[in-house]
Amino acid sequence: MENIDLLLIFWYGILHAFGPDHLTAIADFSIGKNKKKTILITVLFAIGHGLTLFVFAKVLETYNIRESILGYGDTISSLVILGMGVYLLFMVATDRIQLKKHIHNSKEHIHIWFGKEHEHNNKDVTSAFTIGALMGIGGVRGMLVTLGMIEGQSVDLVMVLVFALGVMMIFVGFGVVILYINKNLLNSKQNLRRVFATVGVVSVVVGSNMIIG
Repeated sequence: MENIDLLLIFWYGILHAFGPDHLTAIADFSIGKNKKKTILITVLFAIGHGLTLFVFAKVLETYNIRESILGYGDTISSLVILGMGVYLLFMVATDRIQLKKHIHNSKEHIHIWFGKEHEHNNKDVTSAFTIGALMGIGGVRGMLVTLGMIEGQSVDLVMVLVFALGVMMIFVGFGVVILYINKNLLNSKQNLRRVFATVGVVSVVVGSNMIIG
């Protein structure tokens, strides 16, 4: 494959990542997380997204699936975003988002968690990979058209890896923005509720517009 083709695929991955649904999903999972978890979440979201795109692209190359059926992929992505928004708004309304400050090694640390009890787990990291995979179903048509039309070549793993790198670059960059918000805005219970409520409303609006559109 020509280098110019790979650059084109990489650029498409960048453009694809800028979709409001993708950035909203990253925000939903990254708000309130530490640096390590934020980066891990964005990377796993991109990997899950890329793997699903590759699998479904290969399926669509092999089988002639009607356009109406493919439209369900977009519906799934929309419902995922909408569902996360409703969940965040519910957590804010029922006061289930907690914040606790403490001093460790002469430095102030802030812990943010959902629910009444503070638990250390990796459920949000695993969920980020799963959500990324689910949302990949919604973007498979556009990727297949773009990648498959390059000199009539079949979609292969190299294409998807380059595409995923473009996606990952934007996701990680957006994760840095979320880290800034986490560090500078989430320093009080009031700010915490405002930020999570804002992210929840944005998720509901984005998900609803995707369904209507």
